Amino acid sequence: MDNRIAALLEAMKKLEQELILEIEKKEAEFYYKVIGKKVRFEAEVRKQHRNLVQRLPPYLFEASLLNILTAPLIWIILIPALLLDLTITIFQTVCFRVYGIPRVKRRRYIVIDHQALAYLNPIEKLNCMYCGYFNGLIAYVREVAARTEQYWCPIKHARRLAAMHSRYGKFLEYGDAEGYRKHLAEVRQAFADLEKEEAA
Repeated sequence: MDNRIAALLEAMKKLEQELILEIEKKEAEFYYKVIGKKVRFEAEVRKQHRNLVQRLPPYLFEASLLNILTAPLIWIILIPALLLDLTITIFQTVCFRVYGIPRVKRRRYIVIDHQALAYLNPIEKLNCMYCGYFNGLIAYVREVAARTEQYWCPIKHARRLAAMHSRYGKFLEYGDAEGYRKHLAEVRQAFADLEKEEAA
């Protein structure tokens, strides 16, 4: 891989770590702790949150009619999303073992924790759970696809991408036929960085 690209990717990882540290500082600012998968607020804060919840009758009364009418369209997408979740999980369980690719840990991508927020009413909590699931699912699927692409077709694109996935920096240059034939086998197995992350 090009040294400049490797350096930029390393800088991006460092920035992500800094971002995580800044987010963790918010735990103290907003008086909560994450214990395992549970979020715990201090008692006084929970009480303040409950005082700020918008009750269901005014919430529904103030809702836009178009929002209410389009809600079923949002929720019907849950059916193919659940099917996608199941098929991707089966796919990587079977295929990644065959290819020697480290499996993607689904629980690291699908995070549902907004139900711990006492200032959300039941509809808001349900909507937040849906968004947490759906966005996490897309991130999970993207990571499975990225690792699959690294194994089967690790070639960068000629055209600019809107966003690069996590494995893109390891890919071979577009148009480098000699490099492709020479390095394909090693790129297909270049998952050592993932094994280090899992160990950390």
